[in-house]
Amino acid sequence: MSQYSLDVTTVKNARYFGAAGVAAEPGAEAQPRQLIVTIFGLYARDERHWLPVAAVVRLMAELDIDGQAVRSSISRLKRRDALCSLRIDGTAGYALSASMQAAMADGDRRIFGRRPASLADGWVQVVFTVPETERGKRHELRSRLARLGFAPVAPGVWMAPGALADEVSGVLARARLAGYVDLFRGQYLGYADLPRRVRAWWDLDELAAQYAGFVRRYRPVSRRLARAPLDGGAAFAEYLRMLTAWRRLRYLDPGLPAEVLPARWAGNAAGQLFGELSALLREPAHRYAERVISG
Repeated sequence: MSQYSLDVTTVKNARYFGAAGVAAEPGAEAQPRQLIVTIFGLYARDERHWLPVAAVVRLMAELDIDGQAVRSSISRLKRRDALCSLRIDGTAGYALSASMQAAMADGDRRIFGRRPASLADGWVQVVFTVPETERGKRHELRSRLARLGFAPVAPGVWMAPGALADEVSGVLARARLAGYVDLFRGQYLGYADLPRRVRAWWDLDELAAQYAGFVRRYRPVSRRLARAPLDGGAAFAEYLRMLTAWRRLRYLDPGLPAEVLPARWAGNAAGQLFGELSALLREPAHRYAERVISG
């Protein structure tokens, strides 16, 4: 998969947010708040981490979402401590919260910079115990682990490739769940065939189907753009929708080593397509967004 990985430290604007709490059901049409988070992840990361409300409303109009829906979704994100209101030079807007900025950094690596996994990375294991009186915390913990790509292997024990150790540590610390958890890293020494065990822990058939769906949806778009490139608001809207769909997939995918994946893994073709679409859409989308934001 390295053929489409992007170096987020050098590729302008190759940044995106995929943190827990705003995920959508795979295959579902993106909700306004997911698209708003995409906009902030791409275009509100410099200097003040701020965007004027009017610019967000105008950008979302390119996605056929009206101003009332935009303001309602922003209010929900504010209640979740993803955004905070801020007025600059008399202009009303919203800034990214500190926790959101940290979560976006994790999202950058997952969406744009994930390197191919290796069996040499080992595995990270999360072992947790939550009192019955705090069942809500148990549900939140399981939900966050699932959204990071972890799989349950036994009651209170979840596992993922070792490359996710730092990410899960940061996510659980920010969510104030670290006190319920012990983290371990190590190698698989068990007796069963590892690829067979992986298929028991993760639903690879469903993940492959989701990747195949991404290819079916966006391969015609890539071919069309190669013949007739988009610009302006049309490029922006296509890029936002595509990137949101891709983010969902990357948060379903634990990034398993190639040795334990099925032959001709569908994620490889989807990754190549994502790279093609990004090359065709990223810069025109960025130019349009900058014009809108600068007024």
